[in-house]
Amino acid sequence: MSVAAVAHRHYLLPDTPYAMWVRDELADYLHLPKDGTRVEVIAGEIVVSPGPSLSHNLIVGDIQKSSAKAEFADPDFPWECAHTTDLNLVRICDGYIPDLVVLRKDLADQLRDAEVRHLLPHHIDLVVEVTSFSTAADDRQPGPKRLNSTKWNGYAYTGIPYYLLIDRDPRLAKATLYRDPDVRAGTYRTLATWPFGETIHLPDLFNFNIPADKWTPWDSGA
Repeated sequence: MSVAAVAHRHYLLPDTPYAMWVRDELADYLHLPKDGTRVEVIAGEIVVSPGPSLSHNLIVGDIQKSSAKAEFADPDFPWECAHTTDLNLVRICDGYIPDLVVLRKDLADQLRDAEVRHLLPHHIDLVVEVTSFSTAADDRQPGPKRLNSTKWNGYAYTGIPYYLLIDRDPRLAKATLYRDPDVRAGTYRTLATWPFGETIHLPDLFNFNIPADKWTPWDSGA
């Protein structure tokens, strides 16, 4: 079963995990394989996780296809999707790799021309995470036993307007859309939830919906 590893021995590093992540040095320093393995800095801790499964990636693909379908139907569709793009959360000194982000198309074109290394939170209107067995606790709202912040908190602390969490845990199997980030408390308000199989209706701002009829919970740690 694939699991995420958390590195606590920061005193062995020549700099802070965040500073090394920003300079794209952290993965090489840790001698991580270039096989899709991800390295992120969450609440100041280094989190290394295996590449996602096919089922996980197909869900991300379904969201991208839904956006592309809406764009085909409306030439003025204003949104662009990008997957597994580094996100520099400067305010809290964390570095994430979201499964998917949605940003304004005109802004995406500017960032493409500028060849930016990392996205910043103010670039993004919607961030999407699809849980895996090894990373689910880092993606969700923290429970009472969690001592450190999660990506749910980080996205709220940095003011990303919407967070769509697709939780493949067999005990849950649902999508939850959060909004109205409280940047002081690092919390969101829940806007809506959908069990797997139901179509996700995003707010009119985004103007596209996401069918979830093929989505399934993880199996054997997928």
